[in-house]
Amino acid sequence: MKLLEESSRTDLAPLFQRCALAVLASGSEIDDAKTLFETYKDFRIDIVREPFGVRLDIENAPASAFVDGRMIEGVREHLFSVLRDIVYVAIEVEAGRLRVESSEAITDAVFSILRNSGVFETSTHSNLIVCWGGHSIPRHEYVYTKKVGYELGLRGLDVATGCGPGAMKGPMKGAAIGHSKQRQYRGRYVGITEPGIIAAEPPNPIVNQLIILPDIEKRLEAFVRTAHGIVIFPGGVGTTEEILYLLGILLEPENMDEPLPVIFTGPESSRSYFERIDRFINATLGTDALRRYRVILDDPEAVARAMIDAMPEVRAYRKRKGDAYAYNWRLQIPHDFQMPFEPTHEAMAALELRLDQPVHERAVNLRRAFSGLVAGNVKERGIREVEEKGPYRLRADAQIIDPLEELLTSFAEEGRMKLDGSYRACYVLES
Repeated sequence: MKLLEESSRTDLAPLFQRCALAVLASGSEIDDAKTLFETYKDFRIDIVREPFGVRLDIENAPASAFVDGRMIEGVREHLFSVLRDIVYVAIEVEAGRLRVESSEAITDAVFSILRNSGVFETSTHSNLIVCWGGHSIPRHEYVYTKKVGYELGLRGLDVATGCGPGAMKGPMKGAAIGHSKQRQYRGRYVGITEPGIIAAEPPNPIVNQLIILPDIEKRLEAFVRTAHGIVIFPGGVGTTEEILYLLGILLEPENMDEPLPVIFTGPESSRSYFERIDRFINATLGTDALRRYRVILDDPEAVARAMIDAMPEVRAYRKRKGDAYAYNWRLQIPHDFQMPFEPTHEAMAALELRLDQPVHERAVNLRRAFSGLVAGNVKERGIREVEEKGPYRLRADAQIIDPLEELLTSFAEEGRMKLDGSYRACYVLES
């Protein structure tokens, strides 16, 4: 606790305060980290030593975190998950034994953070379905995500998401009902986040295992290594970043035989969304990328059946390869995908987006570009930098710019950028 108390000499205390406020603000309609911190600028949380642990003293917290003057139990659990992960990363990863220079060391660090969180403490090793999708989606898409989650829950599958609202909350809510009907009382609703995004996407109340990775790259690695299947709902720039990360990895020759089922799904009304995503992937990553996923529209049962039918193959493959059921060690993730990218104006302008690049490099840089757009849209530092220096500038081949502009324009027009519908572009595209 000494690290957190010495706020004058470490960034740890303010980091904990920001993440704690995000957890306490769960359920708010604010998806702008800068606005959240300004709204609760008088918020304070202090860590007090106790004989057998610590106590958190809180002032000026969001009222929604309390009922009759007492903190909601789920919020309290999330607060201590934040404390657990921030301290563990600072001691064991950033200043301790888990150095993260090499690709193998990064994978070890991600595993250690997950293990310390208790996410592997279960007798069920092959049933975690990662669900990706946007936090700002229309009501009919949200209802559809609940239906898919319900069908997954009925079949005994657990759910992991980015832990926020929208397409991250819906599958968990549906799965909880499905689990309840099957009298499965130990369902896992795993929320995986990172400090930069947690304020814009606070943990929804269904999450019962909250894990905070130190950056977006380790968060993405945690998703793909714990997943036994991945379902992708409609979303915005964050979801596209996740898609590019996943497909870039699955296109690696060493991963061509990896039996990881990937399904894009939504209601029939979302058909045009997935058609645009298909066009963008085809134009930027090629036809091989299209073969790494299926699109299932308006059929939650078919999505869930596809996932449960794939589980025996996933288990058999990992058993045959001598891999762990709960953590996919054999999946090859190139080092460029693991290295943290800081989306400054200079870094965004320097990204090379060309069709004559190897597909691996193009996928890495496209993922970084979308990571920057997420930062400029909802992350505190990114929003402030765009306000001070103007929009990010992205340069790309004309063959990439056109589908990219089509995709981003559609996200803004369909309200997939911000919960309140107001969006001012944080980017300029140049060819």
